[in-house]
Amino acid sequence: MGETTVKTVEGRTATPSPMPDEAADAPSRTRLQKLRSPRHPRIWFEILLIAVSYWTYSLIRNAVPEQKAQALRNADWIWDAEKSMGLAVEQSVNHAVNSVTWLIVSMNYYYATLHFIVTIGVLVWLYRWHPGRYAAARLVLFATTGVALVGYYLYPLAPPRLMNGQAFIDTVLVHKTWGSMASGNFKNMSNQYAAMPSMHIGWSLWCGLVICAVAAAPWAKILGILYPTVTLVVIVATANHFWLDAVGGMICLAFGFALSYAWYGALPHTLPKLVAEPAEPRRGTLARFSTRSLS
Repeated sequence: MGETTVKTVEGRTATPSPMPDEAADAPSRTRLQKLRSPRHPRIWFEILLIAVSYWTYSLIRNAVPEQKAQALRNADWIWDAEKSMGLAVEQSVNHAVNSVTWLIVSMNYYYATLHFIVTIGVLVWLYRWHPGRYAAARLVLFATTGVALVGYYLYPLAPPRLMNGQAFIDTVLVHKTWGSMASGNFKNMSNQYAAMPSMHIGWSLWCGLVICAVAAAPWAKILGILYPTVTLVVIVATANHFWLDAVGGMICLAFGFALSYAWYGALPHTLPKLVAEPAEPRRGTLARFSTRSLS
């Protein structure tokens, strides 16, 4: 459609100025569009954001009342539900892997360390080589973690190793491995009854999907598939989670992707790989501006 014109008294045509409401809304729309457009991330802001976010996550997760009695009842319900489906495999896997000392010790360290190392590594990789996709992917991760906190509050759940009357083995205690916030000397520093959903699965699946979608090398895509798969085996073998906790983690991740898609209008891997870095005014321009301002 063409522009609307009006005739003046002299017979000339003119384009009417925008309505006051439209003019007022224009800057707001522009700012919103800028916020929703991929931008080059700033390293200092990202480090601060990740540090504050993880500190807040840990604080809130551990501030949720443990609700031990309810958590144990929920664990019994989960275990009975899995039995009714014929899929209560956790105890068999736990005992089988625990019989191979080197394997279960490796899994204990895997559980305690890679959860953080790999996730941070993928964030750094995206920041360095895929800055246009970084913010959208980071939003997925943050939203996934945020909704998980709601799950910890609404559905306290004991891990299999803390169930009453069951023969699950706490592999960290038995083999005296270090590093787990869920057992040993660290157990009083972490909420022991926040097993649903599993963020080991939520984060590892986020890593795997991002790597599979963005990486070009076939070996990297294979690692992307293997990482969440091995993580699922580890969380079950160490008796830290039921496999249904992993389903909860997947649901949280789906929410994270949906929120990111709603905000950016696209999935992270479909956004431009590279974006222009924010332009900085030249020193000469600033000098001339300062000179004029002072004169």
